[in-house]
Amino acid sequence: MRDLLIASLIGVGIFGLSLLAFSSQHALLLGVVAFLVAIWTNGALPLGVVSLLPILLFPALGILDVNAVAPNYSKTIIFLFIGGFMMAIAVEKIGLHKYFSAKLLSFFPNTATGIIYALAITAALLSALLSNTTITLMLMPIGLFLTENIKLKVRFLLAIAYGASIGGIITPIGTAPNMLLLGFLEEKGMNVPSFGEWIVMVSPVALMMLLAVPYLLSRSVKHECVKEIDNSIPILDTTQKRLLWILGTLALLLLLNTPIKPYYLGLGLNEKLILLGFGLLMFMPKIGFLEWEDTRDLPYEIIFLFGAGFSIATAFSQTGLAAEIAHKISFISTMPLFWMFILVALFVSFSTEVTSNTALTSIALPIFYEFAKDMGHDGMVMMMVATIAASYAFMLPIATPPNAIVMSSRVIKVGEMARVGVVANFAGVLVVAVVGYYIWR
Repeated sequence: MRDLLIASLIGVGIFGLSLLAFSSQHALLLGVVAFLVAIWTNGALPLGVVSLLPILLFPALGILDVNAVAPNYSKTIIFLFIGGFMMAIAVEKIGLHKYFSAKLLSFFPNTATGIIYALAITAALLSALLSNTTITLMLMPIGLFLTENIKLKVRFLLAIAYGASIGGIITPIGTAPNMLLLGFLEEKGMNVPSFGEWIVMVSPVALMMLLAVPYLLSRSVKHECVKEIDNSIPILDTTQKRLLWILGTLALLLLLNTPIKPYYLGLGLNEKLILLGFGLLMFMPKIGFLEWEDTRDLPYEIIFLFGAGFSIATAFSQTGLAAEIAHKISFISTMPLFWMFILVALFVSFSTEVTSNTALTSIALPIFYEFAKDMGHDGMVMMMVATIAASYAFMLPIATPPNAIVMSSRVIKVGEMARVGVVANFAGVLVVAVVGYYIWR
């Protein structure tokens, strides 16, 4: 109850302060969003409950009509995520992720530096398809087992957490901000990258971060403190082989469906239907691996979180608040574009350290869209920079679930995570801005 009261006071305080610069409707929206962000952050209510509150609060307070809010919880992009998560549940259920993990770890040398790179890259690649929370939980015992040296334990656990966050951007379904961006682009009638196009776009960012962050973590570590690792790779049974073939077929279909410029080849299929179709295939007798009871593991609270994010973005757009804020920050339009990207990435990356990256992305997207539109741009690159930066918060335990999970090991102190994380944050800001300016434009 105390946390709920604190969140309410924060909401009222933001409403009062906002009245100094905005209309009463806009101030009310900012107050409500501040309240939602506060209870998302302090856990005063379950995540799913908080995520459904916009359906009640926005109409009750005259911000948006219920008919404008409710459809945000059933946007077509959400079914891309549902299908992908059904596939992920199947992979976890039959243990195929353990095979992938062992296979990836076997490629690296048995040294401290090699293990740091192995854990970060393994976490990143698996988190592109599976929940980064699950992957962090799966790899954390490995990181704790490999050494008795506390300094190395810290580095190994941070490699897992940071790798999981880095890898979340690789696919559209890897993390919530990605999905919010795609949904926003679809709503505005802009070009929505296909699954393959997204991977091609963000690969330079992920690659540079997977080179830089493990290097940062591996500085001054002792190589002789690592235990011998069992590099044996599990033998796949017939069930696992069948799922591997299905995953390979899905990957091939997504590849063939990716338009290749300048020829624009591609099958032209709806990728939301492809992912949902393969997800439902997991329940087919003799083919799939799931029973309906397995859907209890679907993260319904995250689905509702997407709806809340889309609702906040819609409210910012339809009430004109996004355009108003964009107008107030128009003074930065005189800056060179590269430094504008740096500023956007800095703001998002460090803001999301203390709040939900989903909530922050849902607020930032309509603002930067309106800002770019005022400058005569379509805003795609600026929104892409903001979205990726929202996933690159490495300083505090509350910033991302992987950070919180490795902190639960009681091996890492908050100060240690912050000292390493602040450098990783700046590295992420620079990488995203450079890629945005020189490649995405």
